[in-house]
Amino acid sequence: MTGAFHSRPRLFFDWTLLLPALTLSFLGILTMSTFGQGASLAPRQLLWLVLATIVSIGISTFDMRFIRRTSVVMTLYALSFVLLALVLLIAHPVLGARAWFSLGPVSFQPADLAKLAIIALLAKYLSRRHVEIGDFRHILVSGAYALTLMLLILVEPDMGNAIIFGSIWLGMMLVSGISKKHLAILGLIGLIAAAALWFGGLKPYQRARIVSFVNPAADIHGAGYNAYQAKIAAGSGGLLGKGIGYGTQSKLRFLPEYQTDFIFAAFAEEWGFVGVVLLLATYALLFARLVQIARAAATNFDAFFTLGVLILFAAHVTIHAGISLGLLPVTGTTIPFMSSGGSHLVLEFALLGIVASLARYGRGAVRDTSANEYLGG
Repeated sequence: MTGAFHSRPRLFFDWTLLLPALTLSFLGILTMSTFGQGASLAPRQLLWLVLATIVSIGISTFDMRFIRRTSVVMTLYALSFVLLALVLLIAHPVLGARAWFSLGPVSFQPADLAKLAIIALLAKYLSRRHVEIGDFRHILVSGAYALTLMLLILVEPDMGNAIIFGSIWLGMMLVSGISKKHLAILGLIGLIAAAALWFGGLKPYQRARIVSFVNPAADIHGAGYNAYQAKIAAGSGGLLGKGIGYGTQSKLRFLPEYQTDFIFAAFAEEWGFVGVVLLLATYALLFARLVQIARAAATNFDAFFTLGVLILFAAHVTIHAGISLGLLPVTGTTIPFMSSGGSHLVLEFALLGIVASLARYGRGAVRDTSANEYLGG
């Protein structure tokens, strides 16, 4: 689905990206709907989906190649840094975390914008240095960019999004061709950082979640409650599920936050094993399309940016599903396109729009090799 450049761009969207995303979003809305049996976030989520779709189509219609510019990348990064710092200073705590700006009924999470910023920055950095990635200095510099935002998110505290940022950085390092020796060094650094977090960085309730992950039965009515209920919900779906709207664990509120942090478990309860396989197949179709676009990308930036989007989505799916199935500690992480929430949904569709625009207009691009594109210092 490509078209020639016009001074007034014609409406454009890539169905191979948009259709799987819309399918996943509608499945999420069905799962969070109470069908008139109580308050539901489904109507509001449907409005967000309409807005997100319009944003995605609008972005994919226009030429987004300007996002490759260093000035744009660094502006996004600086804005994200400022917003993450401000949210710590002026935002009111929600569930113990200062992570959202609230404007009446609408809330915005700066971490969502920061995900776009770090993907664009790493794509810019690695697109000019992937042939030099054997130099450990580039790993340290790129890691410093990611770590700066991660630390601000950890202070909120938001362990889930901090892990996502680490996954984006590590994933993009891996696709850039990092050496096994440097990968081993990073693993050692990761273990040291994990030990430091455990003894000095994690809140007591976060340590309790990890302990309950190792032994959920130790505190079923306390720290292990959410993980225990998620496993019950996912397992009780059986082969074909209980039916749409008939999930007892979710609809009777035994499973907390089933519309956001545990929507995968709620979906598994109602749709069963077959439904989960179809759900993961839909994600796989979207991921395969992103890989195809990355392989055909006109520039290194376009390829790394598309792979960064893929890594972001894959990390969210893996962590969210792993938590719901009791394979990972509870960290409060959404799943792309399905979980309730406006800012993350708009971001996800906007990312697809940027990928579609770069794929559409990228063929006419000339690789920018000017000296002022250097970010490494």
